Amino acid sequence: MNMRNGTLENGALLDTNLDTTFLKVVAVISMFLDHVGGTFFPEYPVFRWIGRLAFPIFCYCMTVGMLYTRDIKRYLGRIAVFAVISQPFWILAFNPHDFWGNLTNWNIFFTLFISLLAVWGFKEKKWWLFAVSTFVICFWNFDYSFTGILLMLIFYLCRKKPVLGAVLYTLSYLPALFGGSLEDPLCWVVGGHPVGFEIFSLLALPFIYFHTNTSIKLPKWFFYVFYPAHLALIALVRYFMGF
Repeated sequence: MNMRNGTLENGALLDTNLDTTFLKVVAVISMFLDHVGGTFFPEYPVFRWIGRLAFPIFCYCMTVGMLYTRDIKRYLGRIAVFAVISQPFWILAFNPHDFWGNLTNWNIFFTLFISLLAVWGFKEKKWWLFAVSTFVICFWNFDYSFTGILLMLIFYLCRKKPVLGAVLYTLSYLPALFGGSLEDPLCWVVGGHPVGFEIFSLLALPFIYFHTNTSIKLPKWFFYVFYPAHLALIALVRYFMGF
C-alpha cells in the first residue's frame, strides 16, 4: 500500500481504521466460529451471532484495498481465483449430501468479488459495470445479496466522514430490530420480541471506526488461503464424525 501521511496517492483520505491486518484477524476468527457453530453446535446461536462481525469487516477491508492497490484487476483476479478454489470445499463443508445441487450456491468470496467489482465500477464511473454487477448479485444465488455493495458504498463514500459512515452503517442494520421471528432459533429474543440476528453486525462498528495500532503483520496470502483451508478442515471433521 502506498500511503503518505495518511493520504492515498489518488488524493483520498481515510479517517477510518487502517489497521486492516488486525481487522482481518478479527473477521477470520468470527467467521471460523460462525461456521464451526453452525455446523457442529446449531443449538447454540451465540456462534452465529459472533459470526455477524465477519462480513462487514471483510467488506470494509476490501474497500480499503480497492483504494490502496496498485492494480485493481490483479486484486479482483486473486479474489476470483480463490472463490473458484473454495467452492468445492464450501459445498463439502456445508452441503456434502447434494454436491451438484449446490454447485451454483456461491461461497462468500463470490459475493465479495461481485460487490467490489460493482463499487469499483461506481468509483470509476463505469455505470454499466455497476449496474450489471448489482443485477447479478441481486437476482442470482449470492449470500447477503445487495448488502455487500451497500456496505462498500458506505465505506467508500464516507471515507472522509466517519461519523456519517457510522450512522449510515447503523441505519442499514436497524431493520433487523423488526425482522425476527420467534420460530427462528437464531433470533435474539428481548422481552418476548424477536430481533433478527443480523443486528449483531453492529458489533463490527467499533472495529471499523475506532483507530487501532496493533502492528500485527501476516502475509497477505494467509487470508486468501485460510478460507478454503478452514472449509476443508470442517469438511474432514464432519466426514470423520459422521455429520
